[in-house]
This record gives sequence, structure tokens and C-alpha cells, in this order.
Amino acid sequence: MNWITLLQAFRYGDKNARNLNEIQNRSIFEQDYDRIIFSTPFRRLQDKTQVIPLPEHDFVHNRLTHSIEVSSVGRTLGKMVGQALLEKYPDLSKHLTHHDFGAIVAAASLAHDIGNPPFGHSGESAISEYFKNGNGKKYLVNLSDQEINDLIRFEGNANGFRILTNAGNIGTGGIRLSYPTLAAFTKYPKESLPLFPKGRASEKKFGYFQSEKNLYNGIASTLGLLQVETSEGFHFRRHPLAFLVEAADDICYHIIDFEDGLRLRWIDFSLAEELLIPIAGSSLFLENYQRILHQDEKVSYLRAVAINSLIKEMAALFLENEEAMLAGSFDQSLMNLSSHKNEIDRIKKISLEKVYKAREVIEIEAAGFEVIGGLLEMFLDALNQLCEQDTQKNSYRSAKIAELFPDYLKAPNDELKQSLYLRIIAVCEFVAGLTDRHAISLYRKLKGIELPR
Repeated sequence: MNWITLLQAFRYGDKNARNLNEIQNRSIFEQDYDRIIFSTPFRRLQDKTQVIPLPEHDFVHNRLTHSIEVSSVGRTLGKMVGQALLEKYPDLSKHLTHHDFGAIVAAASLAHDIGNPPFGHSGESAISEYFKNGNGKKYLVNLSDQEINDLIRFEGNANGFRILTNAGNIGTGGIRLSYPTLAAFTKYPKESLPLFPKGRASEKKFGYFQSEKNLYNGIASTLGLLQVETSEGFHFRRHPLAFLVEAADDICYHIIDFEDGLRLRWIDFSLAEELLIPIAGSSLFLENYQRILHQDEKVSYLRAVAINSLIKEMAALFLENEEAMLAGSFDQSLMNLSSHKNEIDRIKKISLEKVYKAREVIEIEAAGFEVIGGLLEMFLDALNQLCEQDTQKNSYRSAKIAELFPDYLKAPNDELKQSLYLRIIAVCEFVAGLTDRHAISLYRKLKGIELPR
């Protein structure tokens, strides 16, 4: 792989690449950031769980604040790496600036959770469980193995790629991002099958559904991503900037989920000093820290300097391994190479025990399984009946539920009418797009537990 090909300014839906030298004011990659931040799916993240569901405290992170913070870290990482790459490869500076690298990583980082369902990662599990062991099993009979795995291993990353390319809502324009941003967003450039043994970071999960497979393959081929042949087909190596998106997310969720636990007093403050001060290292000004009187302010200071230290380290690690990334031989999380891996692993373990497994979190997540499974059942039944040719079979109840669909599902096109798989994916995308509170409210109303006001 080479950087000039990897950073071609194609925009999804265009036939030709943009000339970066002719773009004024905002580059195509800066436009990507703006398009995401003003989009409806991004706005919905303000009421989606990061770790702590339906928080009553204004300092606890939700998906929106988490995504903005990841994007901020990603922009800094991209600019630091971009500056070094422009010095290493002078020809790049004819077309790009270090701000372009920052904008690509910032935009991809901003969108990294845009496909996640309500109720955090348990929302993904709830969708998977509905098809694997719930009432959704009845829909799997006539699907291919790949289509089945898209559902029983439902993946927020793949749903995010679908949203960003607007694949299910044909004809409305959509967000239409550039190819480099879409490739940097895709941390797992493979389909749901085959499954690989643990080892390579890009093969742990999958990055697109069968419905978007050809679309992703076209983007990857255009940007010159390395193709990997297997006995069951082919997939691609990551776009190198995806490693920075992953690093930005790792930095934020490890440190900031830990911070939330500290602020809620679920984690003892002594652990903050024990674990964050070593990560902060030389970035910590001890005199400044000792002048801080209040515990929450001390936590904020330690979090800030720890993140600053990790950003510098991740950028350095990227540059050390950049040539191996281009060759496709490097494929692991940069965080795994951190000199602070022991502290990070302890932070992860403490957060798992004290935050992710807190009673308040588990209760809401358990309720989320019931809510998401119930909504999938009702909406799948409604869409399937809507697509039936014999309208006499349609129940009045399903017809009313179908009225709650977005316009493109209320009037399904021929593709949806002919493909059960596409209908299922479309309903999964719709349910996954609901906010936590909207999902709960809609479920209660449709079940008759609560009447609309």
C-alpha cells in the first residue's frame, strides 16, 4: 500500500476523485467531519449508553460525549503522524497537509460508534440473542451462512458502515463521506465469515454486512488496500489510519470509563493515583497537582495528563510500525504495545468489576434484552406483512405498527419485497438507531404498558 493511493479524495457516490489543490476553505476530509456532526444518527448518540445506562449524573459520559472526545484525541494523533509522514514522503505535501490526516482520523473517530444500538454493547448482544436463541430463529431457515452470521453476531461496526454509506435508504443522498474516511472507520475490513483464531486485530470482528460487501470491496480496491486470499474468499488489510482511530478509542474508553467510576465513587480514589500517575509520567507537574484541593478536580487533572502521555506514545508507536502497516504485516492494537500496558490492563479489570458489572448497569442491560427483542419481533412482523403481495393477510395491528417506520420502509422498494435478509437488516438498523429512552418508551406503548400522552 502507498499513501498517495490510500488518501485519494474520492467521495462515496462520485465517479472521479476530487482535486485537493482546488478545494478552498474546507478540505473534503473536513467536510466529512461536518457532515457527520450534523447528521441525525450522530445526534441520537446523546441519548445512547456509553457504559452507564440512562445516567442521572451530568458528568457521566454517553455515546455522544465519548465520540466527541475520541474525535478530539484522533485529530491530534492524525496531525502528529501526518506531520512526520509529510517529512518522510515529500511528494505527499503536493496534495495534502497534516491537517488532512487529522481531519480523516477525527471524522472516522467521530463516527466510530454511530452504528451502536441502545443500551451499550449489551444492545448488540440483545439483537444477536434474538436471532440465535429467540423468536428470530424462524427467519434464518432460508438465509446463507454469511447472512445468518450477520444476525447472530450482530455488529455495531457493520451497522455503522451501513449508516455512513446510507445503503438501506437508497435515493436520499445520505452522509456521503470520502473513501479514506470510510476506510479509516472500518477497523475490521472483513465480512462475518470466515471466523479466524484470535491474533490479528482486524479479524476479531467484522466491518460490513452482506448487504454492503460489494460496496466495501469497491472502496478497498480503489484505495489499494491489500487483499488477503483464503479458502473461503478474500478480505482486506486495514487502512493504516484505522490503527489511529482504534488507538483514540482505546485511550478514551480505558481512561474515561475509569474516570466515570471514580466520580461516581464506585472506584476508590487511591487507585487513580496508583495507576494514572505512572501513565502521566513526565507530563505530570507534581506541584500543580498538589495545589488542587478537590478530589474530582484531581481526577480531571490526572485524566488529562494521562491521555496526553498516551497520545504521544501512540503516535510514536504508529510511526515505528508504519512501513509494516503498509506492507500488511502489522496487525495489532497499538495500545497492546504501550509501555503502560500493565497499568492499562489493571484499569480495564477494575472498570469491569466496579463499573461494567455494577448493579445499576446490569439491571438496565437486562431490561434492554426484553425491549430490543420485543421491538424486533413487532417491527419484523410488520415489515414482512407489508411486503406480502396478498394484503388480505396483513393484520390491522401490524399495519399500524408499520406506520411508525421511516418513509423508505413504509413504501418498501422491490429489493426489500424480494429479500427477507434485506428486510431483517433494515429493521435491525431501524431498531439499533433508536435512543435508549425512545426504545423503552416505544416498547411500553406498543405493548400497552403505557399509553401515549
